[in-house]
Amino acid sequence: MADTFETLVELLERTVAKHGSADALGTKLEGGGWHWISYTELLKQVEELRGGLAALGVGRGDRVGIVADNRVEWAAAAFATYGLGAVFVPMYQAQPPKEWAFILRDCEAKVVFGANQQVYDDLKQVAQEVPSLQHVIGLELPESDADSYRRLLEVGRKQPAAPAQLSGSDLAALIYTSGTTGSPKGVRLSHGNFCSNVLAASQRFDFGPGDRSLAFLPWAHSFGQTAELYTLLWKGCSIAINDAVPNLITNLPDVKPTVLVAVPRIFNRIYDGVNKQMQDKPAPIRKLFHAAIRAANEQARGGHLGFLDRLSLKLGNKLIFSKVRQKFGGRLRFVVSGSAALSVQVAEFIDALGIAVYEGYGLTETSPVVSANYPGHRKLGSVGPAFPGVEIRIDREVTGDPVHGEIVVSGPNVMQGYHNRPEETAEVLLPDGSFRTGDMGYLDEDGYLFITGRIKEQYKLETGKYVVPSPLEEELKLSPFILNVMLYGANRPHNVALVVADVPAIEKWAGERGVVLGKELLATHPEVKKLIGAELEKYSAAFKNYEKPRGFKIITEDFTLENDMLTPSLKVKRRNVLARYEADLQALYD
Repeated sequence: MADTFETLVELLERTVAKHGSADALGTKLEGGGWHWISYTELLKQVEELRGGLAALGVGRGDRVGIVADNRVEWAAAAFATYGLGAVFVPMYQAQPPKEWAFILRDCEAKVVFGANQQVYDDLKQVAQEVPSLQHVIGLELPESDADSYRRLLEVGRKQPAAPAQLSGSDLAALIYTSGTTGSPKGVRLSHGNFCSNVLAASQRFDFGPGDRSLAFLPWAHSFGQTAELYTLLWKGCSIAINDAVPNLITNLPDVKPTVLVAVPRIFNRIYDGVNKQMQDKPAPIRKLFHAAIRAANEQARGGHLGFLDRLSLKLGNKLIFSKVRQKFGGRLRFVVSGSAALSVQVAEFIDALGIAVYEGYGLTETSPVVSANYPGHRKLGSVGPAFPGVEIRIDREVTGDPVHGEIVVSGPNVMQGYHNRPEETAEVLLPDGSFRTGDMGYLDEDGYLFITGRIKEQYKLETGKYVVPSPLEEELKLSPFILNVMLYGANRPHNVALVVADVPAIEKWAGERGVVLGKELLATHPEVKKLIGAELEKYSAAFKNYEKPRGFKIITEDFTLENDMLTPSLKVKRRNVLARYEADLQALYD
């Protein structure tokens, strides 16, 4: 049997043939422990659900939506939909119902799955606004309910449906972009798009049967869906499904993963957490910690370590680093990071702890991975060389810069276009099929890609200087007292910053110094303002002078999915933040 495939239906069938009895997906039990289903059991559920959907009239080209966090039923619904030649449309539980309504209308969904009773009830209301929507299925409804997932499986057992004959060019999914700058757009991804990325990842990374992961990135996003679900299933790995983000830290040592797919936000929290713990340690431990980090980084760069450096590294690893690795379960071989830029300082820190991090780059429109560092081929600060079959070129005409330009991608991973958006498709897809990413970067002499910002986020100061805020914000967020930050300065004389304070850290700092915050708001206390000012100065030391913020506004409410300041992929919705705080930022210039 050839170790390849053209469709996601083939992917599942072939991986089940190879790994049938192995654990495929694990769900955390309420009383503790994990319940695992095998590859064969997953396929059985997919086949039953495929029959159930066919009985509802779902066929080639129909749209099947789902509003749910990661779970076994999510994977079953995806593969069952693909098996009928239908198109899968995932949405996030955290999205407001008005966005579900927009997406379901835009894609003309026929069926939608809802995660729980509340989501099901909301979707029933939404259905009144979506003429095409004929069925709302509740994943947790009792089997006695005609709209229940379990009833649909029962129907499928009695009325099986054979898989459709598909090719790589057939549309597999519509993944709606997060919409940081406008309404969500449905990205048309084919079976061939997904499969090319899975096969390329399989060439780059060494994992397979016996490897285990903890899935906490949303599968509704292309990164989690392709890099985690499809790729790890294809390689015969076991995937434990994280039940809730706050439980991630306690689930890691329980699951003991060997590989992880993650985003920089996770590593930033580790960096911040370990450094805060070190602040409370005796001076000799702190000194050993920093000496060991320096020695590890020097060793990674190929430098010579003297006796004291080797001793510091050995003791630091035994007394400190090994304990951090145990919090990940103690078996972690490597982590793949994507979705946003990872600070070089954080990357070096995590690397020094003994956790190999391979940063990559991609977009929903590229299924998603364009490039990635991988074992034996890594440059910290870069997002690696192009994936097999993918080509990257830098269009410098857009920026007028001799080195930096817009990243243009071509290859089998590039989308078919945006659903119902021909004009926007024409703006990004060139006649030769290559895709304008909207991101800025450059390639070094070895073909490693470096990201320098996003064109749409770039703005010009009154002085004529251009500012690309995202990389600068990542540096400022390394402060243990800054939870989040957004720079502002378009058409203004200089930058200012909206700073989300890390309230517990500042309260602890204040208590240690006898600073009484009292009834006065933390965000306006003179000592807190002095602290944040010093932190901004410290962490912007490497910025160009015009990039440094010269004023700031402190807030205590973080950017979250719930307040609509973050996208589901954890990017800041700048327009939403500005809608709320622009007057405060403008006042800083007065």
